[in-house]
Amino acid sequence: MLTTKKKSPYTIACLVILAVLAFLFIFPVYWIITGSFKTAQEINSASPTFFPQVFTLDNYRKLFAEQMPLFQIKLAGYTITGPAIATSLKWLLNTIVMAVASMILTCLTAAMAGYVLAKKQFYGRALVFSLMVCAMALPKQVILIPLVQQMAAMGIHDTLLAVILPIVGWPFGVFLMKQFSENVPTEMLEAARIDGAGQWRTFAQIVFPLIKPGVGALAIFTFITSWNDYFMQLIMLISRANQTISVGIALMQSGPDANDFGLIMAGAAVAAVPILAVFIMFQRYFTQGITMGAVKG
Repeated sequence: MLTTKKKSPYTIACLVILAVLAFLFIFPVYWIITGSFKTAQEINSASPTFFPQVFTLDNYRKLFAEQMPLFQIKLAGYTITGPAIATSLKWLLNTIVMAVASMILTCLTAAMAGYVLAKKQFYGRALVFSLMVCAMALPKQVILIPLVQQMAAMGIHDTLLAVILPIVGWPFGVFLMKQFSENVPTEMLEAARIDGAGQWRTFAQIVFPLIKPGVGALAIFTFITSWNDYFMQLIMLISRANQTISVGIALMQSGPDANDFGLIMAGAAVAAVPILAVFIMFQRYFTQGITMGAVKG
């Protein structure tokens, strides 16, 4: 006969608190998504409705109404223009390219730097790691002016590279990967060296698979941080064709459509889809990374 174990009052209280917190976090997303399908009269009504009484797609039609070329390439005095797409989709594509490139480059550089700082002996290693830790406490606004000057000197200001490159050397990523790399057994590295494996092969075939949960967690952190870095996107990206979805939504709130909350909610709903997709894809690695970090040492 199967018996069910009774939950303690403490466990029940924790479940209730977690359920309440989950509702508080999920409700704004639900409100944005349902609000994007409401009419302007229903959104501005004095009595709020929790589900659209009149289901409409007008907000999304207006969001995708304006169009611009997918790309423009100037070559030898000629301009090659791509097909026209919705401006909001162009902003969304810019944001996806920026966030994915930042995620890939940051994970690669942080994994290699963390491995070197954890397992390689060289002069000044402790100093380099200390500087990395100190850089974590340095807000980006402090280095904004020299950063903008550097991007302008490199000729990449007002391009996606100006937003991608500053996050590639993310100190937090290096710190996180160093902590995971310290768990790699030194004996395995020595065995690989005896078998004739070079540095790149050792890192790719031994170290990287062992720290993959940490890389998955860092991928989520980097993607979300890059996606939501409105401040850097606003400063670095000027032309309308290079702007991101976050800046575009902000422009809606300050332009002629400032009071069109349905349109703004539709833009916010479109901007939230890639973040949810990335979290679902990397959720397993994110959970493993948090668990391993919690029991480390």
